[in-house]
Amino acid sequence: MSRRWLFADQLGPHFLDHRHQPVLLIESKAVFRRRAYHRQKAHLVLSALRHRAAELGDQAIFLRTETYRQALRGVREPLEVCHPTSRAALAFVRSLDRVTVLPPRGFVTAVDDFAEWADGRRGALRMEAFYRFAREHHGVLVDGGEPVGGRWSVAPENREPPPKGARRLDLPPPPMPTEDDIDAEVRADLDRWEREGVRFVGRDGPRRFPATTREATARLRHFLRHRLAHFGRYADAMLADDPWMAHSALSSSFNLGLLDPVQAVRAAERAYRRNGAPLAGVEGFIRQVLGWRDYVWNLYWYFGHGHPGRDELAGRRSVPDWFRDLDADAVRARCLSDVLGDLREHGWVQHVPRLLVLGNYAVQRGWRAAELVDLFHRGFVDGYAWAMPVNVLGMSRYADLDRKPYVAGGAYINRMSDYCGGCRYDPRQRLGADACPFTAGYWALLARDRNRLPPNARMARQLAQLDRLPDVDQVLDQERRRGDQPP
Repeated sequence: MSRRWLFADQLGPHFLDHRHQPVLLIESKAVFRRRAYHRQKAHLVLSALRHRAAELGDQAIFLRTETYRQALRGVREPLEVCHPTSRAALAFVRSLDRVTVLPPRGFVTAVDDFAEWADGRRGALRMEAFYRFAREHHGVLVDGGEPVGGRWSVAPENREPPPKGARRLDLPPPPMPTEDDIDAEVRADLDRWEREGVRFVGRDGPRRFPATTREATARLRHFLRHRLAHFGRYADAMLADDPWMAHSALSSSFNLGLLDPVQAVRAAERAYRRNGAPLAGVEGFIRQVLGWRDYVWNLYWYFGHGHPGRDELAGRRSVPDWFRDLDADAVRARCLSDVLGDLREHGWVQHVPRLLVLGNYAVQRGWRAAELVDLFHRGFVDGYAWAMPVNVLGMSRYADLDRKPYVAGGAYINRMSDYCGGCRYDPRQRLGADACPFTAGYWALLARDRNRLPPNARMARQLAQLDRLPDVDQVLDQERRRGDQPP
């Protein structure tokens, strides 16, 4: 039986063919020298890797070295490895002798099946179309060839604002891990590495995300029992005092390979069929895992190094230091300060503030997309090379084919959150000292880049409204003077 080399994002049992298969695990310090990762992301990755080594015991060879090549010099036997999750890692393992590369695991739709579907679409690779294909192909929430409930997506029902006056949803928070001796060792090593010159961003803190399959499974079960029913309804809502809302907080568990997404999708489907969980929540969760996550993964490989669409809102300015360093204290706009602060403190915010606050502000300011991709990769505990290009370029920046840019003014943020009530800026104002930077930035973006936005039905109403604004020139001048200073 060949020894299976597992990378640090391939840590679940579904990456092995046999329970007693011999394993190779490598911890490379050089990975953390190359990029300034969030301190809590570094902790989570190392904790998960070391916990897996402890679980496997004598079944695994666990090497801690400076580089992968250094570790592999001492391994003489043939190895096999599941297809890595970045193009750089794939090129590396393919360059090695005595290493067999197996097909990818940890996703639902195989890359060959996606490629066959995509080749037949002639460039129209809409996520909604892929999601329907995946539901049909895998037989998920389908009865007699038709979607349960009569519709493939109930997304329009999943855009309710948070309950009026609520500071939190009345839901139990996800279970938190209990740190152990391995976590203490990781923290001591990271402290030492910092003294030696390895740089991190963000702040240290208690581990909040699963580092073992057992912890991840417990969080999944808790979500299915206590939060799934509410997930769809408030999937796009934000509350300043409720970072979890009804989200599963399982993205890092999937991306570390601790959870098998096939099993999670089937468990959510059973919650609907056997336990009567609301379709809006079940379908919304399945759309995130089977639909969006697999779509992002497969686009990364289908298009290789070339992104599928032009970056229609191409930024030319560098991301400023205050944003790159997560300096929330420099920001007065409440939503941006709060979200940037949560990222600094925890290495994670749910997907809506990522896109509606962080990504939205960045594209309004015209910051370089490549720098944002790198920041999101380094700064989020669930950020990986395959996950960020389509999320940042495709969603926030209108680079993906026929997608509407994920940009909005302060009015929409006000509708979907409770941030604006405690903010010094007025979401209704686009000019003056009280002008909301998101409202002013939104109209400045449309005015500045309208020729890059095709006047299709998805943007026609906004562009027509822009033509009726009497003070567009003043807004543009105001935002030019604001520049990249923290709002």
